[in-house]
Amino acid sequence: MQRLAPALREDDVPLDLISLIKTILAATKEISFRVSQAQLGGLMGSTLDENIQGEVQKKLDVVSNELIKDILLESGFVRAISSEEEDTSVAGDPNGKFLVSFDPLDGSSNIDINSLIGTIFSIHEAIPELAADDPKQFQQPGHKQVCAGYVLYGPSTMLVMTTGKGTHFYVLDRTHGGYLLVERNVQVPADTREFAINMSNQRFWQAPMQNYINDLVAGSDGPRGVNFNMRWIAAMVGDIHRVLTRGGIFTYPADNKNPEKPYKLRLMYEANPMSYLVEQAGGLAMTSEGPIMDIEPNDIHQRVEVIMGSKNEVEKCLSYYN
Repeated sequence: MQRLAPALREDDVPLDLISLIKTILAATKEISFRVSQAQLGGLMGSTLDENIQGEVQKKLDVVSNELIKDILLESGFVRAISSEEEDTSVAGDPNGKFLVSFDPLDGSSNIDINSLIGTIFSIHEAIPELAADDPKQFQQPGHKQVCAGYVLYGPSTMLVMTTGKGTHFYVLDRTHGGYLLVERNVQVPADTREFAINMSNQRFWQAPMQNYINDLVAGSDGPRGVNFNMRWIAAMVGDIHRVLTRGGIFTYPADNKNPEKPYKLRLMYEANPMSYLVEQAGGLAMTSEGPIMDIEPNDIHQRVEVIMGSKNEVEKCLSYYN
């Protein structure tokens, strides 16, 4: 098993990007410890505040955001950051080469039940001619990412990351405090019989998704002629990790539950990095209208429809929209 830096050098990752990745991961090691000690350290439960999304913040959300924010802004590598927990982008070093978008603690509703949660991050190169506080820095599509990944805080702390040369799995070795490469070039099976979706929203979906899921649920008695299993962790990091590990389709489709917010997941720090990971592993990441990573962002908190996972099943799902 390789340590992180040699594994990244093998993929010809530039030294400054390796340094930035190691900076992000230093924060995740601290978050991993805080998560494991949350019950003992008074970090369970919610604060009295809401984030820009109108969502109640968990105490660990706030702590995780501050840990990542502080270490990145002090690093000198980063021109600006954007986070789920920040109202606007935050300027860093005016000469920094990179932009980092992150969800400090995805699936935070799982904190109080001791279930899967994680940190998602996405790295772009900064636009040299734009100032650090210019929001246009972040108006870059996902296909311009130079790195994307997540850290899953489960029975082991796992890093899943790509720098454009395949998606690799790492595990945090607590004996020496570093991430070790355990699987290189993970591949998502093209076919699957597992799907992940929030079925409680079924009555709000558009007709094509309703029809698609109905056919899956019908199993061997329906038009697909095979039985499917539904899996739902309620944390994107957990559901996508299962897809990367053994295949599947994950979708958070458009719905009309709240006409002002037809989409749930955020483009910059959820959909884009997960799309990069899935597609680098041979999967497919789409909306019903086209590739997620082709979307030109107009806001750091922009929300999008998500349909991603095993290539053949994603294409089958999209055929219902034609």
